[in-house]
Amino acid sequence: MAEADIDINRKFEAEPRVADYVVDADVHVTPPPTFWAEYLSPKFRDLAPKLEEGNDCDYVVFEGNRRPINLMQSQAGRTFDKYKGSGKQSDMRSGGWMVPQRLDDMDRDGIDKAVCFGGGPLGTGNLDLYLDSFDAFNRWQSDFCKDSGGRMYACAYLTTVDVDHTIKGMRAAKARGDVAVNLPAFPQSVSQFTKEGAVWQAMTGDATGDRQYRDPEFDPMWAAAVELDLPITFHLGARTSRFKDKTNFLCDLPMGKPAMLEMINILLYSGVFDRFPALRVGLIESGVGWIPWACEYMDRAWEMQRHWTEVPNKEKPSFYFDQNVYASFIEDPVGVELRHKSGAKNIMWSSDYPHSETTFPHSHKAIARNFVGVPKAERDWILAGCAEKFFGLK
Repeated sequence: MAEADIDINRKFEAEPRVADYVVDADVHVTPPPTFWAEYLSPKFRDLAPKLEEGNDCDYVVFEGNRRPINLMQSQAGRTFDKYKGSGKQSDMRSGGWMVPQRLDDMDRDGIDKAVCFGGGPLGTGNLDLYLDSFDAFNRWQSDFCKDSGGRMYACAYLTTVDVDHTIKGMRAAKARGDVAVNLPAFPQSVSQFTKEGAVWQAMTGDATGDRQYRDPEFDPMWAAAVELDLPITFHLGARTSRFKDKTNFLCDLPMGKPAMLEMINILLYSGVFDRFPALRVGLIESGVGWIPWACEYMDRAWEMQRHWTEVPNKEKPSFYFDQNVYASFIEDPVGVELRHKSGAKNIMWSSDYPHSETTFPHSHKAIARNFVGVPKAERDWILAGCAEKFFGLK
């Protein structure tokens, strides 16, 4: 079949379920750029991106730039050999922004509930517009989830330009019914803010900046998370993948997983989890097979090096992983096999719908591959119970 003949929104037959109840810990939304004009604050709506239709490709027109619609975030419905980097809005699976179509896809893929990660923000050099775009995207995503009949739950993306602003965003997220908030891997630096890096800064922040999450400046933020019973997530932001670069994309992709350890260690070795023992942190889309190795190595290093380094954490690193840290994976049979090791006790499965690594529409086949020989109770914990605990789902 030629690529042009693919019906990206064709329906798939439901396959046999492996598990009776599945909570997907990481899915995404892909709203059309026209939503910005409705959800941005009134003073910014005239600046909103516009959609311009073309023959072979649709374009997002914003701040003097005209770029093709990126399809890598919406490959659900394509086979691996038919991936397409850019194209028209109609080349995207409509479940990314239409609730009935999403629920139908969930039914056909055997997903009962899902936690939704969106993001935004706008790639602008206007800091005020940039900050407003986070709020706009979060409100759109919350509305999307509210219309799902209790099957989808939103995770709000927040900035860390200013801690008071972040806490305000956390309280707004809780009031909307969001179940988590996502932060950049490292605090953002206004001094490093640029139009070109605006979108990636929402994921990565500034790894070499003067501010780090260990600083007392951020303690009110952790305190607010505990007060609101709102878990914090980091979503593959410690290292970026050059997703438009065919030469480097596959080289970069696996490096983003273990790189998630860095921001957790900044919290762990600075005593944040001792000061806030009820704080829950999730490493989303990180994979999990590398975590038991990391915990064993860190425990040994802590025993040997903690005295001269004067680290304040009271317990060995693996203790905090088992108490405070959760992680999600898409396909990671090694991680499932190591589920009884320290660091892998709080792991959650996800489909990553509709991104390029998604298991849709064969999620239960993926589940079967990853859970060979796993007792039902342990499988159910990873496929549902752990996510329900972490996100506080009712």
